[in-house]
Amino acid sequence: QVQPRESGGGLVQAGGSLTLSCAASGRIFQSNGVGWYRQTPGKQRELVAQITRIGAKTSDSVKGRFTISKISANYTVYLQMNNLKSEDTGVYYCNVPTYALATRLGWGQGTQVTVSA
Repeated sequence: QVQPRESGGGLVQAGGSLTLSCAASGRIFQSNGVGWYRQTPGKQRELVAQITRIGAKTSDSVKGRFTISKISANYTVYLQMNNLKSEDTGVYYCNVPTYALATRLGWGQGTQVTVSA
């Protein structure tokens, strides 16, 4: 099983945009889908967006600002983040959208997103 690889994080001003990429080529991602999680200090890792065979959805905290999409041909999942806020700061990870299974599979390095006021 190959762990997913995240990229695209960086430093951005509030109100700006970033696009994160997730390379998730394992069969388990094709069958379970892919989710983007956000880890902020002192808080539990939060699932902010997911895309599965059923469709895509985002959490209330990012709804209307974040969009998840995928290109099946190269097994890449994107997270387009617009109108970023300081509370979006954190390390972003991609994995299957079920936390328990994701933990069992193992987490990648993540990608840091920092939003300055």
